[in-house]
Amino acid sequence: MGDLLINLLASVIAGAAVWLAQFAIRRRRLERERAFFGLTAGATSLLVASRHASSPREESIHRRDVAALVELATIVRECGARADLVGGGQPVHELGRVAEFCVGGPGANPRAGTHLRAVLHGLSYTVYEWPAHGDGAKLAFSVGGQEYVHTPETGYAVLARFWGPADGRPVLYLGGLTAGGNLATARYLANHHRELFRRFGADRPFCLVLRIREPAAYGTDLTEIVADVSDVAFTAPPAPEGLQE
Repeated sequence: MGDLLINLLASVIAGAAVWLAQFAIRRRRLERERAFFGLTAGATSLLVASRHASSPREESIHRRDVAALVELATIVRECGARADLVGGGQPVHELGRVAEFCVGGPGANPRAGTHLRAVLHGLSYTVYEWPAHGDGAKLAFSVGGQEYVHTPETGYAVLARFWGPADGRPVLYLGGLTAGGNLATARYLANHHRELFRRFGADRPFCLVLRIREPAAYGTDLTEIVADVSDVAFTAPPAPEGLQE
């Protein structure tokens, strides 16, 4: 009987130790996740939605942007925070008041355009028509002297984290060339934020170019980092010689 009680007690102690270790690991992961996104328990965060580019309704959102917002709202909920959804053209808090997730490029999200002018000086988006013999519009962005052009076989998006001049809470910017690019970026962020934390910590700004390969066939499955442009994205490119003082 004594041996049985000893073995039972040892099992209880071992089980408690395993549970405590797993609890500590989960807690540490949660704290790192909160630190990476600038979220705290019970705090409010902002989801800034992109308008549907081809819809005449100002409040219309593309279904893939809706899916991207769901991915981000899930992150916020996992961190114990709350998410408020607003349109890119609506008045919102100043930078740093709350953590912000801004979805979509400046063509459909005025808030994104403001971020590019104020912080992401080295990043610019272009939408222009193909030559007369072509069909549709060319979608591209440029950063660090490199242009990234959307094609049927390859999509591109920007994933950036930065702070305003007064620090505070960060902005996570997800700027795809299409709604599908926005969704791919949101899913990449949800799946790889632990790796990004190990790389950039909780307080380093970054700007990454993501490539989405064969989106028509594989959706968002083949999304990868193609360039780290953190060194140039936050710096305005030099003015042409004729415009320099």
